Amino acid sequence: MLSAGFANAQAPKFGHIDLQGLIQVMPERAVAEKQFNAYQKELEDALGIMQKEFQTKYLAYNTKKDSLSETVRKMKEEDLNAMNERIQTYQSSAQQQLQTKQTELLKPVFDKADKAIKAVGAEKGLLYVFDMSSRTILYNSKESLDIMPFVKAELDKMPAAEKAPETEKKAAPVKK
Repeated sequence: MLSAGFANAQAPKFGHIDLQGLIQVMPERAVAEKQFNAYQKELEDALGIMQKEFQTKYLAYNTKKDSLSETVRKMKEEDLNAMNERIQTYQSSAQQQLQTKQTELLKPVFDKADKAIKAVGAEKGLLYVFDMSSRTILYNSKESLDIMPFVKAELDKMPAAEKAPETEKKAAPVKK
């Protein structure tokens, strides 16, 4: 009887949490998402201006191309091709900027969640905390402690995550 009590006292303790679920309910994520959406709109607006300008020039060229001299026609085609390349370059650059911005905005949110998870894990004496949202857990015993409510309580005790540094990264200017 004594050995059974000793074995239970020495049993390793494991916890689990749905990290993505936690991030979704954090108010800081909503703020980061709002900032990201505003930045994305800024980039999309600039792209829209470029595409509209290209469309306008293309339509003007297309209606007059038969009456243009060979030299003028080639010059306009080169101009349209260069403009199209700038649009494609801008799209690629904007996609990279969006990924960087998303990482920058979400880092403080994930850092705060990580800090709370570590605090709860230490407080509960857990050896490991598994992320159930990663879908790599093949078995989850009922003895594994779901720490979501404890982490939420820990987050409530913490100050708001620091904002991502304002990098003043504006959308790339529209080249004409």
